[in-house]
Amino acid sequence: MRRLAFLLSALAALLVVPAAASAQGFDFPAGFSQREIVTNGTTIHVRSGGTGPAVVLLHGYGETGDMWVPLAAELARDHTVVVPDLRGLGLSAKPAGGFDKKTQALDVSGVMDALGVQQADVVAHDIGNMVAFQFAAQFPARVRRLVLIDAPVPGVGPWEEILKNPLLWHFRFGGPDMERLVAGRERIYLDRFWNEFSATPARFSEGARQHYAALYALPGAMHSGFAQFAAFDQDAVDNRAWLATGRLKMPVLALGGEKSFGATMAAVMRAAADNVTQGIVPDSGHWIMEENPRATTALVRDFLAR
Repeated sequence: MRRLAFLLSALAALLVVPAAASAQGFDFPAGFSQREIVTNGTTIHVRSGGTGPAVVLLHGYGETGDMWVPLAAELARDHTVVVPDLRGLGLSAKPAGGFDKKTQALDVSGVMDALGVQQADVVAHDIGNMVAFQFAAQFPARVRRLVLIDAPVPGVGPWEEILKNPLLWHFRFGGPDMERLVAGRERIYLDRFWNEFSATPARFSEGARQHYAALYALPGAMHSGFAQFAAFDQDAVDNRAWLATGRLKMPVLALGGEKSFGATMAAVMRAAADNVTQGIVPDSGHWIMEENPRATTALVRDFLAR
């Protein structure tokens, strides 16, 4: 009954989400500010705006915090929305190390401290899931609700089986020679992700592809991206060590794209959390904010409103 009620309320929300939640450009709403926050040995580029309870939005690979513009526009009506670029990606600094997710959780903590945010809902996608998981593990009192969208968490649940999927060869792709191969060809490399992990590749627009390809062509960006993946083995060690001592207690929404991770997201999180709600983004592959921003926004807003 609980799951039925969740689905019905989410479907109802689809009818009232404003047009701002449709695919659009990368300008955050008026009233949002941008700043560079020095924390944990690096500098994080952060956008923030709105008023009310805080929500932190964490992006993944192949995109930056700019992916969240439609969701940020909706949530800012009654939330303080905080949108960082992960360490080494987007407009954040490109440090030499610190790409394990345990370290990046401290980046998030430092951003919240700098903004005077004690507690927040945390919404994450892709590699952002992995950072959010470690943040929730290390700082459970700072996370009211947790939303993880369409990517596994190293060392959690069926991680070893997920690694066998041939589509995930890029988890082991990286190093100086690989960086030389993609230098000047960032768009070609990223198109592979945007195409193969989309249910409908055309929904990942040409404008978005140009936007993100330019950001990943910045000096040090591809190196940082590869470093995010290279840290997965350490992330798995860290997560398993933490799971040996406890589980997540805050409410968790595990969202999967209908044509991507789907219900597997809930299976992953039930291995690590006690209060998991399963959700599916319909008619979407991995790139939920490009492929179905309206449904994603409705599902997230409904869960955070509880």
